[in-house]
Amino acid sequence: MEYRLKEPLFCNRNVTIASECAGVKLLPAGVWIDRDVEFGNVMAVSKSAGAFANEVGRTMANLKQIAAELSLSVTTVSRALKDGPEVQPSTIARVKEAAKRVGYLPNHHGRALKTGRTQTLTAVLPMETRDHLSDLLKLPLIEGMTLAARQAGYSLSIYSTTPDDDPVESVQRQLQAHSADGLVITRLVSADPRVKLLLDKRMPFVAFGRTDLDIAYPYVDVDNEQIAYEATRRLMDKGCRRIALQLLVPEDQASATRLSGYGRAMAEAGIPIDPSLIGHGMFTMESSAGWFDRLLASSDPPTGLACANELGLLGALHALGKRGLTPGRDVHIVTRDSTRLARFLPAKIGVHSVDMAGVGRKLIEVLESRIINPLGPVETVLVQGRFEPAE
Repeated sequence: MEYRLKEPLFCNRNVTIASECAGVKLLPAGVWIDRDVEFGNVMAVSKSAGAFANEVGRTMANLKQIAAELSLSVTTVSRALKDGPEVQPSTIARVKEAAKRVGYLPNHHGRALKTGRTQTLTAVLPMETRDHLSDLLKLPLIEGMTLAARQAGYSLSIYSTTPDDDPVESVQRQLQAHSADGLVITRLVSADPRVKLLLDKRMPFVAFGRTDLDIAYPYVDVDNEQIAYEATRRLMDKGCRRIALQLLVPEDQASATRLSGYGRAMAEAGIPIDPSLIGHGMFTMESSAGWFDRLLASSDPPTGLACANELGLLGALHALGKRGLTPGRDVHIVTRDSTRLARFLPAKIGVHSVDMAGVGRKLIEVLESRIINPLGPVETVLVQGRFEPAE
């Protein structure tokens, strides 16, 4: 049987549904009323009493209910829930306490329809399906982004891709979905087409990393060139002249900047670069161990190594252990470390620590600024590593 309520369901009295739903009380959006309702033509109800009761249990409180309870305007309640500076702190506390008590949750879908904003930020992060441990290195970055997004009033969505996915197609899917107010893109390559695509579409974004395009775009990056330069110089200070360098894939701009820093240090010292000492790859533990073991087996093995990351370091230590060699004595090592893992290894290793949680926070701060003021100055941030000598 179908019933039609005469008026919208924002009420300040109880509603009792008659006939087969007799005795079932409905709290659709407001508070309770005490009398039967004349049926009209505004909202259809065609559920059994049991189904209707279940719907009542799922109904969430709304801003009007909170406003009525606290004798405030809906506007004040809305601003208080967003920590609006124009609202007294005591009022913000009252509103949030009431919202928590009645189980209020914001309707992001409704807000998106009304304002065009989803209150969601999406980070496009590639997964390392060939070595799951590599994905662990992203956790501090995700943590920083998550906390910063929440503090700014956003939810963070992670859009995971595989090594076989086209990065441009992944971004195009996000643009077509209209599911985020801004994007974080990572692992930039030379002349990265995603940057121009997002600028042309006027989609707020921030890049984690840099490309060599001659256009302004917002980014946060780690100064990999300076880290590689300092690592190479410090290995030279230990007396090393045969210095091996780990890089990621050649197309990755982080690899290009690391190679630039390494080359600058070698040139200043007057040491020619031996291409056989430069390794390209994702440097999982297995691939790093195999690559470094081959170098150690050569007729003129390296005496120093600049590692790309923690997994590259673990592979190199495994290769040294197999040959009975000791890091810090037979081969000196400096590594970049984003997780502080290197500090807990029983080996003398120089470490460039990078606060990746801080990088994640800064990415969201830059992105939020871009969303608020898309025509404002283009912000760029270069994060330095902090060196900790071998102990």
